[in-house]
Amino acid sequence: MAKSRALPNHYQDLCKLLRDAATLGSVDALLNWDQETYMPPAGGAARADQQAIISALTHEKRTSARIGDLLRTCESDAELKSDEAIAANLRLIRRDYDRATKLPTDLVAEIARTQSLSQEAWKHARSNDDFKAFRPWLEKIIALMRKKAQAYGTPTSGELYDNLLDEYEPGMTAAQISAIFDPLRPRLSALVSDLTGSKAKVSSKVTEIKAPKDAQQAFGVAVLKAMGFDLDAGRLDVTTHPFCSGMAPGDTRLTTRYNSPSFLEPLSGTMHEAGHGLYEQGLPKVTHFGQPLSEAVSLGIHESQSRMWENFVGRSKAFWSWCTPVAKKHFGKSFKGDVESMYRASNVVKRSFIRVEADEATYNLHVMLRFEIERALVSGDLPAKDLPKFWNARFNEYLGLKVPSDKIGCLQDVHWSFGLVGYFPTYTLGNLYAAQFWEKINRDQPDLEKKMARGDFTDLLGWLRRNIHRHGRRYEAAELCRKVTGKDLSPEPLMRHLEGKLRPLYKV
Repeated sequence: MAKSRALPNHYQDLCKLLRDAATLGSVDALLNWDQETYMPPAGGAARADQQAIISALTHEKRTSARIGDLLRTCESDAELKSDEAIAANLRLIRRDYDRATKLPTDLVAEIARTQSLSQEAWKHARSNDDFKAFRPWLEKIIALMRKKAQAYGTPTSGELYDNLLDEYEPGMTAAQISAIFDPLRPRLSALVSDLTGSKAKVSSKVTEIKAPKDAQQAFGVAVLKAMGFDLDAGRLDVTTHPFCSGMAPGDTRLTTRYNSPSFLEPLSGTMHEAGHGLYEQGLPKVTHFGQPLSEAVSLGIHESQSRMWENFVGRSKAFWSWCTPVAKKHFGKSFKGDVESMYRASNVVKRSFIRVEADEATYNLHVMLRFEIERALVSGDLPAKDLPKFWNARFNEYLGLKVPSDKIGCLQDVHWSFGLVGYFPTYTLGNLYAAQFWEKINRDQPDLEKKMARGDFTDLLGWLRRNIHRHGRRYEAAELCRKVTGKDLSPEPLMRHLEGKLRPLYKV
């Protein structure tokens, strides 16, 4: 489409309605962020009502007949569709509209209300190590997710779970994920066995210091700034379960937690969420807010950004060449680390219970467990009442540990309480995408490590902006991967990364 020609009114009107719907959605995101950070405990019931109303209004806005009429007019406009970006935008708007109109407004409101109450129930159940208190809420959530999946219609595969997965990883099916995970699991297990069986001493003791929370937060903020996160368009707060919310143009919120004896875990969490935040800040929201072109490709691609910064940058020797003096500045004499000890501390491999605190080698085994479980919950093969028993048995099989309590077992994650069923496999997909992107970045920027060692991440972020962020949802994840790397998604880059870094450290 010629740049001199103004966009037709029907397209501008469609984009305006989508922006209005997204603005309502951002109010819901703000309410959820507040619930997870500053809302007083007694506000839970009222917050559930607030979110139910906002969700219903947002859904009605997104499924209005007016949007449908304008969309049909735009789809019949040959000149509009001759523009590749606009054609992609319209194709995705149609996909979203058709999916949304299949969901009854009362179901959307019921899900929102239940999610809000379920989150509060999960917090109390987790705190008290009381699965029985959370079980009724889990049953309600799973029942609602089944209703939601059924409303979308029978997927081609016949597996309802695929309709939920499609919300987070469009174009991917559970069978395709299993085809990736099943052969990868034994390779990871073998690597973990070799590493944990090594006599080499790789310790994180140097990071276990008495560091006040304000010092840890200041340290995290210093790293955020170096990464390129814009704190004039974002902020960092504390929560129970860290997350990132890119709720609106100019407003991206990160959260972390400081309840570990090691300052490394809060830093890793902060860098992880900042990776998400940089993606959100790099999307073209100012010009396209509410449109698919302003949104992330998928959660797998979103996770590739967070895991890249957390692991490929944050656990590298080049990063610690720069960051060790930064840590000394913030923690003073209590910090005794040097570059080598911090590099080793960042790459400790041990079997552990908590997913968000897991190392690179064991992390994906945690994810694979959750994928298997939520798939069985949706199919009905696993009743909610049997979750702890099933979790503990599989955890022992996957990670070789006996789970002592549900608090650090099946109650540790917030996802299911919030109805995020189909989300978990995107974490490992993110690791796979990150590894494949990382190899391409290093081919394109052979001096990247030298720049990182100086605390210069400008070119890295620039590469991500050009190759990933600016496209929004224009390409599906598989297509974007091929476009960026020239290859289909493969587990080999991740295995090369893990084997190449960890075997020399552990001398195996």
